[in-house]
This record gives sequence, structure tokens and C-alpha cells, in this order.
Amino acid sequence: MPTIALIDDEELILKSLNRLLRKTDWEVLPFADPADALERLADRAIDIVVSDYRMPQMTGVEFLNRFKEHHPDTLRIILSGQADMQGVLNAVNQSEVYRYMLKPWEDEELLHTLKTALRYNDLLRENAELAETVRIQRDRLKRQQAELIRLEQEMPGITHIERDADGLIDLSDEADDIL
Repeated sequence: MPTIALIDDEELILKSLNRLLRKTDWEVLPFADPADALERLADRAIDIVVSDYRMPQMTGVEFLNRFKEHHPDTLRIILSGQADMQGVLNAVNQSEVYRYMLKPWEDEELLHTLKTALRYNDLLRENAELAETVRIQRDRLKRQQAELIRLEQEMPGITHIERDADGLIDLSDEADDIL
């Protein structure tokens, strides 16, 4: 089950987000205090973190930068009531936010953004798994090639196989040797 952390100092915003996300099968973890969120989420796997931009304890960029230290693969979204262009640039450049959204948000747009972010996360994980599989197979192939070279050096010709026109192994010379 995907886990989404919500950080906003305004309780009404957290309640509104909880009400919206109640319809999903996601685990939603709301926090009104970013320092508390950092502490309590330090060892939790989080898929997406949605943070307010302006909070009295720390900015959303500061929070996301600190959060990113323990959760580099978690997608980060800023939800802000202000269209501060410098803030947007800082969020994108420093915190590497996935999306910057304005309050008040459109419910369908926010849900779509979260669903898209989860799919994006799944693709990133799948790509990482595939890259690891390719690395393992490449290492295995290198070991096999090294073994073939060693065998060929010890017994020249042992690694050469004769095939017939259909691609099947041709053992006709072997049969003549046995007879």
C-alpha cells in the first residue's frame, strides 16, 4: 500500500487533504509540525511527501531538503498558497520537487498528480530492478566467457561446436571416432 506523508501547519488543510485521500487505498500520515514529521518518518518508507511551502518552524524547502537526506527516492510535492517564483525555483533546484501546486487545489488535479507520481515511482523502481538484473547477467556472462577462454587454453578446440544446416549440433565426426 502506498504511503503518503502530509506536512502542513494548518490543521484545516490537513483535515481537508485527509478527507480527500480517504477515498484511496493509500496510507496517509498527516503532520502539523515538520520537525515532528522528520523525527517520526526517519525510518519509514514513504512514497510521496506533500509539504506546505510556508510554515512557522521551517520552510517547505528546508523541510524537504532535510527529509531528502533520509528518503532520497521519495517524490516530493510542494503545496503552497503563494506563487512565490523564487520559492518555486528553490524548491525545484534544491529539493528536487516532483511538482509545485497552488492552494486552493482542485481535488481531481491533486489526486491525478498523486496517482501519476505513484506510477512514476513504480517505473523508477522497475527500471532500477531491471538495471540490477542486467548488471548481474553481465557479470555472469563475463565469468562464463573467462571460463571458456581458460578451457580453450587448456584444451584447444574444446569450445568449438560443429552445427548442421538446421543449427543442430553435428556429432557425425564423433561417431566416426568411436567406431
